[in-house]
Amino acid sequence: MAKVRILNMMFYGFHGVYEYEREQGQKFYIDVEIETKDDKLVETDELKDGVDTAAVYDIVRDITENKRYTMLGTLSAAIGDKLLAKYPHFKTAMARIRKPSVPISGPMDYVEVEVVRHQK
Repeated sequence: MAKVRILNMMFYGFHGVYEYEREQGQKFYIDVEIETKDDKLVETDELKDGVDTAAVYDIVRDITENKRYTMLGTLSAAIGDKLLAKYPHFKTAMARIRKPSVPISGPMDYVEVEVVRHQK
């Protein structure tokens, strides 16, 4: 198996517990890690057996920018589920989301949520 990571993608989305977060939107930073089921990625040197990072980026962007979620965990799971549905040779898909602007009164860099989904 192989692992492929795409790190620190930045998208503008409309996710959050509060209505103003879902109306005004903000930046979200997302990491994705994909694990393949086998070693075909290195054996065949064919894109169909590996990870098309541009296509993965487009899926993450579409879900993040065109859907609205209350919980970051739900957004993270939606990304993983979509990747696994599209690519049956993926064993796992992890999405880690960082939200820097959160309604918490206190110094902090961001809130981060990570969800790992497994192929069924």
